Amino acid sequence: MASSNGGVVGVDNPPVAQPAVITTFNASANLTTAPYTTSVQYVIVAGGGAGGANGNCSGGGGAGGCRSSVPGEASGGGASAESLSPVSGATSYPVVVGGGGIGRVSPAPPGPSSPGGNKGSDSSFNGIVSTGGGGAGFVPSPSNPATVRNGGSGGGASYSTGGGTGTSGQGYPGGNAALNRGGGGGGGASEAGKGPLPGPQAPPPEHGWDGGDGVASSITGSSVTRAGGGGSVGRFSNNGTVGQGGAGGGANGSDPVDSPNPGGTANTGGGGGGTDIGSPPFSPVPGGSGGSGVVIIKEPEVSFVTNTGGVWDMTALYDNVKAGNWVS
Repeated sequence: MASSNGGVVGVDNPPVAQPAVITTFNASANLTTAPYTTSVQYVIVAGGGAGGANGNCSGGGGAGGCRSSVPGEASGGGASAESLSPVSGATSYPVVVGGGGIGRVSPAPPGPSSPGGNKGSDSSFNGIVSTGGGGAGFVPSPSNPATVRNGGSGGGASYSTGGGTGTSGQGYPGGNAALNRGGGGGGGASEAGKGPLPGPQAPPPEHGWDGGDGVASSITGSSVTRAGGGGSVGRFSNNGTVGQGGAGGGANGSDPVDSPNPGGTANTGGGGGGTDIGSPPFSPVPGGSGGSGVVIIKEPEVSFVTNTGGVWDMTALYDNVKAGNWVS
């Protein structure tokens, strides 16, 4: 006998509805996907780099690399959203959240081996890796190789060097530095760190420069900006102008320059701020540490009619095919 399921003989197959699931990882753990999840959106931010502390106009730390697959939003470095990550339902996936680079202390008085900031650690999920932010760099030396200054976003320069480079699709370079005109701001996910212009510059010559801004995402339902670069400082003093941290957790440069730096904001990948030894008697303090990263995974809502071997409700089949929710 015909049933009332659209003219098809048999028992209706009930629809399956799986709500959207958003999981934020502030530390490394495992994600177990819901049963019907086949792909996920993500925001993956690495740990930020540390600011410099070298006594010669220290730079700000670079922001951790930022990668996003949220449709209509941006990844770092001016890139568009990436493709969704394919996964299997009811499966465990490791999630790695990178820590921020640790700030180091400069000797007093500083010398050619004065340390820059440490690089942040990578964050990852399902083979997608965001690179740790570059540490603020001093003059090239064994203690400050390019591998430390470069990162997801580049660390700001110190003394008279160029800023570290950013990673394509993740962040921007750090700002340059010039002797007696300030260190460079750390690069951010959406713009490069600031730095002094080449050639003569009107006084005050010594002051900090701003870190680059980060990228905003609404993956959690509200807009949050992450991955801002750290601000820098001038040599011995700021002369009234402090390098501001970029929007998205970047720390300001210290003011006074020899005061403790709070570092980048936790779970934003923000770069640490620069510090300096100040004026005699010198009192060195560590450069600001980078903020830890974060990984956010969104499993989209799933709604479809399951094929369990019975007879389809043709009305429901039509509605689900038209809506793009049909899974056979």
